[in-house]
Parts: sequence; C-alpha cells; structure tokens
Amino acid sequence: MDRFVNWISVNDTQLFHFVNSKLRCRAFDYILPKITHIGGATFTILTLLIVMIFSEKVVQTWAIEALISLSLSHIIVHIIKKMYCRERPYNKLANVTLCSNPLTDYSFPSGHTTAAFSIAIVFSLHMPMLSIFFLPIAILVGISRMYLGLHYPTDCIIGAVLGTVSSIIVVFCSFVFFTGQ
Repeated sequence: MDRFVNWISVNDTQLFHFVNSKLRCRAFDYILPKITHIGGATFTILTLLIVMIFSEKVVQTWAIEALISLSLSHIIVHIIKKMYCRERPYNKLANVTLCSNPLTDYSFPSGHTTAAFSIAIVFSLHMPMLSIFFLPIAILVGISRMYLGLHYPTDCIIGAVLGTVSSIIVVFCSFVFFTGQ
C-alpha cells in the first residue's frame, strides 16, 4: 500500500508541475484564469438561477437538479477539506507559478472542479448531445486549477468524481420521485 501511495504522490507532483510549468503560453495565461471562474460559486449559482427563471419548464427542472447536485457535492467537499487538510501545492512545492489571488483554505478536493462537473453531468444526462459542450468546459476548469497553482491533479480528479456521483444520485432520485418508478 505504501508503494501505491508513494506512486500516486510522485505522479501527482510530476503531473502538477507539467501542467503548471510546461504548458505555459500566452493563450493559456489569458484563457485559463477566466475559465476557472466557471467553477466558482458566483458564476455557477447565478447561471443556474438565470436558467431557472428564463428557460422552459423541462430545462428549469434540470437547473434545479443541478443546483441540488451542486449543493450536495459542496457539503461533501467542505467535509472532506476539513477531514483531509491537504496543503495547496504552492505551500508545499518549489517553483510553482501561482495566480494573483491564492486561496488559503485546503486543497483536497477541488471545489471548482466539483461544481463544474456537478452541473455538466446533470445537463449531459438529460441531453447527451450537450456533453460535447459541457464536459470539455468542466475538464478545462480542472486543468485551470492546476495551471493556476491551486490544486494537485488528484484534487481535480476527485472533484470530478464527486460532482459526477452527486449528479447521478440527484438525477436518479428525481426520476424515481417524479415518475414513481
């Protein structure tokens, strides 16, 4: 087990440095700090509220499910952050390129990535064609978190898993509740 944990740690650090250092270019320096906000609380909640107000009833239902998934996943993220207490990469590693506003809470798991996936998966489950649009954006949110020096790859992977699982649970429960099956 120790070998496996060590392997994960080494590869996590190497992949982090690759994304944070080796992928540097002007286009990413401009785009990724903007994309990262797609997973932020203000953007996600405001977007879902706008969709709930201005969309057709069926899409409003999806937005409500996404909001429930977002809430559920963030309760879990908050609990895990308090239990695991993983320091952010810029606090532990040398030579980290850091964004201008570093966070001070714990790193694991990535809340932004969790949020992006909890919304993307709900809409993708209801309309699979939307996954062509939503999934690359959710993945880019995760990549942006590493690029900005805020998260390790495993923070983002687990965030994606949490967002996905919470979405599946919410959509399934909604289906059972509203169809009676």
